[in-house]
Amino acid sequence: MSVLSLEELLQTIPRLIERLIQFDAFAIYMLDPTGTGLHVDYSVGYPSGVAEAIRLPVGEGLVGLAVQDRRAVLVNDLDDDPNYKGYVPGMRATIVVPLVYRTRTIGALNILSAHRHAFTEKDLAIVRQFGVHAATALENARLYTQAAKDARVFETLLEISREISSILDIDLLFERLAAATLKVIDYKAFAILLLNPQNQRLDVKHLATPYGINEKVTSIAVGEGITGYAALHREVVVSGDVRQDPRYIELFDTVTSEMAVPLLYQGDCIGVLDLSTDQRDAFDPGKVEFATLLASQFAVAIQNARLYQELATNQSRIERELRIAQRVQTALLPQEVPSRIRGLDIAAHFDAARELGGDFHDYLDPLANQLVVVLGDVSGKGVPAALYSAFASELVRSRTFRKRYVSTAVTPSTVLQAMNTILHDRQLLEMYLTLCYALFDVKRRTVTLSNSGVPYPLKMTAAGDIEWIDVTGVPLGSFPGIEYDECIVPYAKGDVFVFYSDGVSEAMNSSGDEFGRDNIAAVVQSRRGAGAREIVDAIFEAVAAFRGDALQNDDITALAVRAL
Repeated sequence: MSVLSLEELLQTIPRLIERLIQFDAFAIYMLDPTGTGLHVDYSVGYPSGVAEAIRLPVGEGLVGLAVQDRRAVLVNDLDDDPNYKGYVPGMRATIVVPLVYRTRTIGALNILSAHRHAFTEKDLAIVRQFGVHAATALENARLYTQAAKDARVFETLLEISREISSILDIDLLFERLAAATLKVIDYKAFAILLLNPQNQRLDVKHLATPYGINEKVTSIAVGEGITGYAALHREVVVSGDVRQDPRYIELFDTVTSEMAVPLLYQGDCIGVLDLSTDQRDAFDPGKVEFATLLASQFAVAIQNARLYQELATNQSRIERELRIAQRVQTALLPQEVPSRIRGLDIAAHFDAARELGGDFHDYLDPLANQLVVVLGDVSGKGVPAALYSAFASELVRSRTFRKRYVSTAVTPSTVLQAMNTILHDRQLLEMYLTLCYALFDVKRRTVTLSNSGVPYPLKMTAAGDIEWIDVTGVPLGSFPGIEYDECIVPYAKGDVFVFYSDGVSEAMNSSGDEFGRDNIAAVVQSRRGAGAREIVDAIFEAVAAFRGDALQNDDITALAVRAL
């Protein structure tokens, strides 16, 4: 059984068994995440709605006992067996085989017949042997399915982080947070409660639910209720059945499960994200993990929005300081290519969406005949992104120039790996950095690249052919222990490399259309034979013309390198 689709595998197992043993009903039981209960993942011959409703504690019934004892069961007269659960009327004989993967029980196969003495010891041996292979196949399919699901969810989390990091209107932010949460966690009621430090109460700031609302509850004291408990202890609280939880304070009608996640910002609890649904035990450990990740992003987004509102009251002073900071940021960007590098024509331009931005670029010459070109993009915009980018820029320089002082190899991938470790250790989980690191070897005429999420660089040959350099990686600072790939691209005289931030490709016009990389390629091709400065200027002119009157929503950086 080499099927990796869990749904397809569940359907395949009974078909394979039926070739060996005749049966009238069949079920695949799987353990729940707690390991204390069983549910039916797939069934044949069960009355409508019965299998879906089964929740069988381990140790109860023939199936529960088989799982508990890890012992196969053959019963040829169910009428005389007190442990039999008669989910399917008219069944007279059964085989139950626990599904054991390595040393862990994951579920059971249950075969039923309407005839007494329908099964033999040989049948039991066949099903037992089949169960060994089925357990392995099911676990592999489950892991594959879970990995694919996790990948989609984490991709969504990155999209959510990118989306909400730029929203500074607090009411709009709450609406987007509710919508963003629904992308990864199915809920029926969503609430954001923020801490009022003066009276130590959690004020209800946003509700999203089809249920009726207890309008008398507008705030909850820290320590009271499930949300208050989460805020006081700064820990996630999950209640599988609120009616059995003495801490529960009714905020919505028809709630059964509730999860409260503290919103922590720099170690302080600023509020609580509260999710509810009408199903029991709806929030498994996976959903708790995703909610925790969301809450960390939400806390930063909310705090940023709050800080922005506070800053708005001191606009004049802020604008003056921002103008100074803008000059400082501009001064930190490279003004010219290192003088000892020959054979490359380089130009770049940066345009922040606000006074300060999170994009940066640099040119470094760690060794003779080598030039490092760097383009980075910090999540978010404004002061936090600018500070983070300044730190990241200096981090790039320090890791690059280690080549001059250490004997170990310093390559694009090792630089990114070292930066990822340092940034992650700083625990700035609310921010991340995408960065493309390109090492040009002028003597060998090659460029070695590593990338942590910047849009694919473009290469145009002297003949005008376009190639997208497909090298990807996880944004820096997101997860520990990440390794980054490298690719080596040769170049010849007249070839052009273009690096750009997503502010170029995702620039939008008033109709909501994105500029896109096809337009980037067209602009570069239209300047075949031109110098790097003309190419960069043409890209910015094309983006501005495309955007028209629409506001610039993201920092824009473009950098071109032309081989001479």
